[in-house]
Order: sequence, then C-alpha cells, then structure tokens
Amino acid sequence: MAGVIGIGEWAAAGRLTLESFPPGSECGEDEAQRLVELSENCCDHVVVIDASNGDISPIFAAVRSHNPAVGFTSISTDDDLEDNANIKCSFAHDVSSAGYALAAATALCIKTDSEGGAMSPAEIITACLPSPAAETELLRRLLPEPDLSPVSVLEKVISVVAPTEPTSSTTLDPTTPEEWAALRASSHALLDAALDKMEAAKVGRVWNPVPDSMKQSLNAPLPSAGISHPELAAKLETLLPHGVGNTHPRFFGWVHGAGAPGAVLPELVGAAMNANCGGRDHGGIYVERQVLAWSREIMGFPPDSGALLVSGTSMATVIAIKAARDRRLGFTESRTRGLTGVDGGGKLVGYMAKGAHSCLLRAFDILGLGSDALRLVPVKEDFTMDLDALKTAVATDRAAGLTPFVVVGTCGSVNVGAVDDMDALADYASSEGIWFHVDGAFGATAALSPALSPLLKGMDRADSLAFDFHKWLHVNYDAGCVLVRDGDAHLRAFSERPDYLAPSDRGLAAGAHWPVDYGPELSRGFRALKVWSHLTEHGTEKLGAAITRNVEQAAYLAGRVDASPSLRRLAPAAMQIVVFRYEGGAGGDGVPEEEMDRLNDLIVVELQERGIAAPSTTKIEGKLAIRVNITNHRTRFEDLDLLVAEVEKLGKELSDNN
Repeated sequence: MAGVIGIGEWAAAGRLTLESFPPGSECGEDEAQRLVELSENCCDHVVVIDASNGDISPIFAAVRSHNPAVGFTSISTDDDLEDNANIKCSFAHDVSSAGYALAAATALCIKTDSEGGAMSPAEIITACLPSPAAETELLRRLLPEPDLSPVSVLEKVISVVAPTEPTSSTTLDPTTPEEWAALRASSHALLDAALDKMEAAKVGRVWNPVPDSMKQSLNAPLPSAGISHPELAAKLETLLPHGVGNTHPRFFGWVHGAGAPGAVLPELVGAAMNANCGGRDHGGIYVERQVLAWSREIMGFPPDSGALLVSGTSMATVIAIKAARDRRLGFTESRTRGLTGVDGGGKLVGYMAKGAHSCLLRAFDILGLGSDALRLVPVKEDFTMDLDALKTAVATDRAAGLTPFVVVGTCGSVNVGAVDDMDALADYASSEGIWFHVDGAFGATAALSPALSPLLKGMDRADSLAFDFHKWLHVNYDAGCVLVRDGDAHLRAFSERPDYLAPSDRGLAAGAHWPVDYGPELSRGFRALKVWSHLTEHGTEKLGAAITRNVEQAAYLAGRVDASPSLRRLAPAAMQIVVFRYEGGAGGDGVPEEEMDRLNDLIVVELQERGIAAPSTTKIEGKLAIRVNITNHRTRFEDLDLLVAEVEKLGKELSDNN
C-alpha cells in the first residue's frame, strides 16, 4: 500500500494528515483527486510512500496542474529505510526535512508490518521521536494499548511531535508536556476517587456534615494566583464525602434521584466540548432533539409538540404557564404590552389542588399574575383535587368577571404522592376552554412502569407537562423538561431573534428553530448529553423496573408502619411516599400536639445527624409527619426495616429523656 502525509500549513497548526491507498492501488484518478484536495486545502508539501512499486508520476502531474507550488517527496519501501527513519523528526522550520523523516518512519512502519512486526512499537517510537522526553510521553499514552499496529504507532508519534502554533501568553491551558501529564494524572486519580465513592454508596453514613475546618477553608479570600492541577484535585476530592447524601440507599428526604456511576462519562465529554446549547448547528443540538423526541414518546405527546430541556420543573412550569397566558391574551399583545396593557390582563386566574408544589405559586409571581391569582382547590380524603370544588371555584370567578385560564393537575403531590384524576380534569378543562397543565415533577416518569402507567391515564391529554429527569430517573442534577402540545403556541411565546442571532440556511447559524426559541435562556449547558447517555446506558425497561420496585417498597413500609403499635400513618401511600409519625405505645394520648410535633422533628434530626437515615418532615392536616420518599434504585427492603426499628428506638429514647 502507499501512505501519504500532508505537511505544511496544517503541520504548523499541529495537524498532520495520514492518507492511505488500498493494497494493489494503481494510483489512478481517485487517488490523484484525494491528493489534489489535500494539497489545496491543508498543505504545501506532499510525501508519497510507495509500497506497491507503481507509477506515481500521474499523481504528481495531476496535483501540480492544480497547485504548481506544492512540493513533493517520494520514498519507496525498498529504500534504506532504517537510516532514513533515524532522521529525527525535530520539526524545526525545515518542512521538507521533517516531512522526509516522518515519511521514512511511516514507510518503515508499513514495511515492518508487512514483514510480520519485526519491530516493536517501542522500537519504532525510538526511531521516530526527537527526544527522550517525547518518547516517555508517547510510551505513557500507549501503555493501555500494547497491541497497536505500526501505522497506529505512527499516528501516535504525530500527535506528540507535530509542531504547534506559539502558545498564547494568556492561555488557560497547560503549556508544557509535563503540565499536561500532571493534569492527566490528576484527572485519572480524581476519576478513581469518584468511582470509589459510588462503588461504596451502600455503606457508611447517609449524611456527613461539613466540618468546621472545611467551612473555614471555603470562606477564603478571592485567589489572585492559581494552584497546580494536583493541588486542585486534592481540594476537589475533599468534597466527595460531603454531598446531601442522596446516593445512599437510606436517603429518603424530599424527592431526590440517586444518580448512577455512568453519569461521570457524559460529564467528562460535556466539559471537553463546552458547548453552548442555546442554538447553532452542532452536535449538542442534535443530542437534545433526540432526547426531546424520546420525551414526547415516553409521555404520549405528539411529535410536533413543543419541547425543551431545562434546569427542572420550576423553570418548566414558568415556560408552560407563560405559553398558556400568552395564548389567552394574544401573543403579540401579551409580550409587547404586558398584563397592565392588555384588556383582561389583570383578571387571569388559575387553579391547583391544595398540596401541589409551590413552584406553581412562584411561577404566577414571576409572570406578574400574582400568587393570589392561583386558587388552591380543596382535596378529597385521598388528597386528590375535588372536581366539584374546582367547578364551583371556576363558576364563582367567572361570575366575578375574572378569566380562568389554566387548571393544574398534579401527578404525584409533594406531600403524599397523590395523583389527580387527570382524565376527568382534561375533560373539564376542554369543556371550559381552559389550558390543562400537569405538574409531573417526579410522578410523570412512572409512565415507564407498566404497573403504574394506568394511574396516569389522561396525562397525555395535557396542554403542557413539566417533569424532571433528575428525580425518579436518576439523571444527575440538573435536568428537567417541558412539553407543550401546541408547538406553535410554545414557539410564539418565546421566539424572537435579534440581528446578531439571525438564522441561516447554511453554516454554524443554520437550523430552523433553536432551543432559545422555546425558552428564556440563550446560554444553556449541554444537559441533554447526560440524559441521552443515561437513557442509552440503562434503557427504559430497567428504569421502569426501578420505579416499580420503589412503589412496592413504599407499600411494604406502609405495612410495617401499620403493624407498629408506636407508629401511625397519616395518609395513603399512593405511590412512593409514606408519611407517618411516632406516637408511642398509647398512641399519643394526653400528649399536647405541639409536643408530639417537636418529638417527631427531633427524631428526624437525630436520624440525619447520626448518619442512620435521611427522611424529611412535612405537615399533614396540621400534624408534623415523618416523610419517607423512596426514589432510590439502591434502596433495599432491609433499609426500610432498619428505618422502622430506629424510629421506634429513637422515639422511646427521646421520650424517656424528656
């Protein structure tokens, strides 16, 4: 075969091209065209290594006819290659000499390969590299790949010895091979430390309070001078034990996902790419489009619905409610004149069940509607919205001259995990001409569980849906999503391109619609990568099975609580949340309510501070409850047995001490 190396303008930028022709090549028109393109686009010197003893003069003639200034060097594998290869690739300013040396080394690789690998990679490296330091660096890179072919070795050689442009005096990159080596070593060590932590997630304390010494070190003056990568890695590693604890199987607080070890991989790639995913035509945009297509499929939304990845359900809710508001008031009027300038702008009202997430109240506040404009509808005994009460509230507001514009269904209430009758809410909202939004922060992803998906019936009829990947699907924080059934309404609520963001049919600014056209942020991280990676690694069946298991575990815990004479459950366990409290052997008889609340709050604090478990607290009909949320793929049934035993033990211990 023949190899071709282009050297010159690309070499000056540290880019060398290795081209090869198939064995038996006759150096015809196709090969000539490849060299023409090479000489025109990237180099001013072409080296041809002829291992086929063919006539290569037609190639030279073809290239010279297009680029008379290009230089040539021709080497045959029959030449005295060992001597030629030992011309060190110093890559000084003599392109021809450097090119000849590298070409000779390539030919030697090819000849050695054809003769059965007479030279080892290390011997080839020694023949090709200009200095012991470069040899050491390349050997370090090759250690994990001892069986590389000679040509692959050459490509590694190129990566080490190719000249580069002078380094900027203000660069933030390592500037020497030694600095790069230190960064690699520190990165590998820190990656091992992170994976060690994940591998040991099932053992030890749940929560490790931040020590005073660390708090003091994190209250330091702004640094004017930097530190080395090994020093930085050491500082970063000290943070690993002091997360919130949600990677541990006995973390039961709030609604946190547990993460997964594979999450470190997309974070590495995302950091290396540093892509702004607000728009433009690059790989990150296509990854996000794929994730959004999968999201529509999971949630049963049409392919042309609007969609956007966001930080979480809080931001997703703002986007969805803005689309609902603007459609009701008129997109142009609402966006240009605001609520006070549009007829009826100050009369919009919405509805959600008592116990729905507070992010909805914040969204009404942020959008200028005011939190008072969001009516809290009474709930039934199972903590789901009372539809009759909703109808009464809407009728009352209409009679008062107000404009109902959105009804919010809850798919997993924050206190008890209740799921509203979304089919009934969809029917009612449709009959009244009201936008139907679903808050599915954690509950919506139960759509992946065959056992739970019937509970979500009607969610796929929503006008908009907000949910998180970082909760029950265990994608690393942060990663949420908003879906808007009317894709045009979603687009019209946000799209506005100034001149400096004008779209194009070609180039980097290509693409019909960018993510910025569907939300408020132009500067956006590559959060789609971790979602894509997680779904690709685990698949929906495995993720759905983990959700099903958590609900089974919640039912098991509810049974354990019901069987305990000292514990009392305060609400049905609709999905994965169990709320209960310690009341002692007499069921709390004669103990003031505020004293019982204080005792249960103290139980939770002791569980956390002793590192046993990490539940949280809430209020259920005025009573403080221990709230156990199970959205953790590492949780085992024995963890729940331990929790019950420790709550009973602490309850008695603290009661006796008081």
